[in-house]
Amino acid sequence: MPSSISSTPFDCTIVGASFAGLACATVLARRGLRVRVLERKDDPGDKLHTTGIIVKEVVDQIALFDHLPSDLVRAVPGVRLYAPNMRHVDLDAPGYYFLATDTPNVIRWLARQAEQAGVELACGASFTGATKIRSGYHVDGFGDTRYLIGADGPNSQVAKTLALGQNQEFLFGMEYEFAGLALAVDDRLHCFFDRKLAPGYIGWMVPSVGVTQIGLARRMPRDPEAMKRVMETFLEKIAPIAEVRHCEPSAIRAGMIPCGGVVRPVATERALLVGDAAGMVSPVTAGGIHTALKHGLAAGHAVAEFLEGKCEDPHLWFAAGYPKFRTKRLLRFLFDHFQSDLLFNAMLGSRPLRMAASQVYFHRRSVMRRALPTPSGRSSDG
Repeated sequence: MPSSISSTPFDCTIVGASFAGLACATVLARRGLRVRVLERKDDPGDKLHTTGIIVKEVVDQIALFDHLPSDLVRAVPGVRLYAPNMRHVDLDAPGYYFLATDTPNVIRWLARQAEQAGVELACGASFTGATKIRSGYHVDGFGDTRYLIGADGPNSQVAKTLALGQNQEFLFGMEYEFAGLALAVDDRLHCFFDRKLAPGYIGWMVPSVGVTQIGLARRMPRDPEAMKRVMETFLEKIAPIAEVRHCEPSAIRAGMIPCGGVVRPVATERALLVGDAAGMVSPVTAGGIHTALKHGLAAGHAVAEFLEGKCEDPHLWFAAGYPKFRTKRLLRFLFDHFQSDLLFNAMLGSRPLRMAASQVYFHRRSVMRRALPTPSGRSSDG
């Protein structure tokens, strides 16, 4: 239930119990500050719009995840990349892996960590507006706060209220979950390139925790009903690998994915944006969990230093550390305008594609194994 108005100002109010918002809140609370998170949903793990892939760097670099329960994640060590004609190659990088997650319960676990640190988590509490006051903001219906952070997704209400930058470029994604689906190859992220089905992005199949996630994202259409028709065509295409055309999904999710880079401006006096609200999503891979966590934590420390009187307001300097995504925005432009199924079919397994895929998926050099097609059309190692 929403909190009542407090006569004592909060040190920081964060809008959105997202990866970025909860990480930021936990840091602030552990430093002894009074922190509140406003979350419009009754359950922060409900109705999520992310596949929930966590890259190895999260485990290596973010101590907050040191005690993440092992039953909420599943290690996936490699990638299987499919050309439009369904030939494929396998990508590996020694020692590298991805974590497929039970994302709703990961978010609920993060929310518990935040509450144990002292964060006041107000679920069912919608942010409707805020007014600037001398010492911070008056948040409509929730009283005063010394600092305001927007972690409320790609269509941030905080950004709109404070006249900050808003995401303008999007992919539209849809994903089905299938419980009990066994894949012949379950140690790979399966990624499908097809300009007709997924212009500007890809389709995917992820062997996750107790479910298999199958989805795609594309520039257009953004209409859910039209997207369902595209999904039907996609499921037909991948039927030789995973026959789910006559299965009922255990869950369906859909939503907008920002892909235009960090918004401008991303901060103003005593307020800043993090996560999807800030456009902190890779324009190429559409991955945002790692950067959301990393910059959510950094924002928490920066705001704490300011509220403790140790530095200037972070809005004056913190945004300089947000990623610029210059190369990835260029790749996004090239992908949008020059994506070619014929070219991808021809280049599958080539050295240039291997190098590009290594950077996109593993951020370093990798090993690629080429699978030879069999007369049936399936690969010899599938």
